[in-house]
Amino acid sequence: MARLRLVVGLGNPGARYASTRHNAGFMLVERLVGDAPWERFGRLGRVAKRARVLFAEPLTYMNESGKFVAAFAKERGIKPGEMLVCYDDLDLPVGRIRLRTAGSSGGQKGMASVIEALGTSEIPRLRLGIGRRPADVDATQFVLEPFGREDQASFGEALQDASQAVEVALGEGLEAAMSRFNATI
Repeated sequence: MARLRLVVGLGNPGARYASTRHNAGFMLVERLVGDAPWERFGRLGRVAKRARVLFAEPLTYMNESGKFVAAFAKERGIKPGEMLVCYDDLDLPVGRIRLRTAGSSGGQKGMASVIEALGTSEIPRLRLGIGRRPADVDATQFVLEPFGREDQASFGEALQDASQAVEVALGEGLEAAMSRFNATI
């Protein structure tokens, strides 16, 4: 498996969305970047570098994340197998994470956009569980709300686990991270 060169967090730009479930990918990448400075990549996104790894966030809305990912990857010569895309997942309970080397978008529109723009589903990804929406709540409404008080601690633990999983993936490889962190599900 290829060495990871790029970690992308998916989310929506702007203060209105900053603490919403849909910005789980942004929250993870910002945690990993720490104090490293961000640079703009045109109007499409922003990038930070830590050691030999690039961390990025599209500044498009979630449904158009692929525009940034494809443009940035092309400019830097990064292949789909050399990136890790991190995003929220309604199908995982809050507090759970799941790493995969490839697969469908699972209905997540940002990941669907990335798959379409890159022309492959062979893209490593880290899904952060945000929990199932209540039956009487629209999915869009649910993902664009902040975590409720009852889910904040579990999601905080998931961010910690996800941070460790990314560090293992960067240092030891994705397979090592998968065997260590997917086993807890």
